[in-house]
This record gives sequence, structure tokens and C-alpha cells, in this order.
Amino acid sequence: MKQQAQQILTNIARGKEQVATTVIHLSETINILKHAMTTEQLTRLLRALYMHDNITIHGVTHEAYLAAIELADDLKLEPNDALAISTMKQNNITQIYTYDQDFNNTQNITKLP
Repeated sequence: MKQQAQQILTNIARGKEQVATTVIHLSETINILKHAMTTEQLTRLLRALYMHDNITIHGVTHEAYLAAIELADDLKLEPNDALAISTMKQNNITQIYTYDQDFNNTQNITKLP
């Protein structure tokens, strides 16, 4: 799984994959990485992510997050997972890179890898 994840990240970094995320999911990632990286490394990483043309980082409004909370309640998911689904639907995205088992049964979304 680790090698597979590294390959996905390498493909994204080389511009071979067009991907999207939200500032919320980016924040979740940084909170995990802060245990393995320095603040300087995290800052460089964030700058690099914002500079890549093949990475879209969607903002999240108060209203969008509130709607995701409601969707989470309906789908019995965590709010940030529901936010991912909502953002994907709004942007006609049908595939998600995740190892999160909660996405196994989501309608009209294909879980990758």
C-alpha cells in the first residue's frame, strides 16, 4: 500500500494526474504530516501544491461545510468524507484516491487505486 501511494504521489508531482482536493482535506493531510516533517518542509510542500497546474484546491464556504454535515448525517459518514463527496459531485469528479473504507459503498464514485 505504501509503495502504491508513493507512486500515485509521484505521478501527481510529475503532472501525469489531474487531481483535486479541498482546503479541509489538505489541512487534514498537513496535520498528519506534521509528525514526520518540519514546519519548513510543510510550508514548502504547501507552496508546491498550490503551484502545480494539475492540482486544484477548492475552497470551502461556511454553507458548503454545513451542507456536508447534513449529507454526512444522511449517508452515515464523517463530515469531511461527505464534504469530499459533495465537492466531487459539484465538480463532476467520479474517482477518488483513498484507502478509506467508508468510500466503498458510495454511489457513482469509483475508489482508486
